[in-house]
Amino acid sequence: MVDVSEKKVTHRIATARSIVVLPTEVLSRLVDGDIQTKKGSVFQTAIIAGIMGSKKTGELIPLCHPLALDNCKITIEVNEQHELVIDCTASITAKTGIEMEALIGASITALTIYDMCKAMSHDIVIKETKLMKKTGGKHDFNRTK
Repeated sequence: MVDVSEKKVTHRIATARSIVVLPTEVLSRLVDGDIQTKKGSVFQTAIIAGIMGSKKTGELIPLCHPLALDNCKITIEVNEQHELVIDCTASITAKTGIEMEALIGASITALTIYDMCKAMSHDIVIKETKLMKKTGGKHDFNRTK
């Protein structure tokens, strides 16, 4: 692990995004902002899984500091290309973090959607996961696209 003992405590916020492409037969089951399967509500379950994943980042990524998050929020929307856009925003006041927690949250949300929808089609694609922005710490970052 990196020694963070000399770093200053700052308020840190990061947002990560995953894009999931669902085939028409799966996306057509979208009703009232969610998809229902035999396993239950896809988006609600995926959001809970993403938050749980964010909280376990230090256990999942070797040498990543275990952090107690102040907040983690996940949204799922359908864009104009009919893709699911998953945004995970995590925050903490600490000496290190928080982009890995946001990236894990977005990724686990996407993987949970895949798992819950794979019985309808294996043609689901998790297209990308990327850091969108980060504030606090040594350097801020902001991706425009």
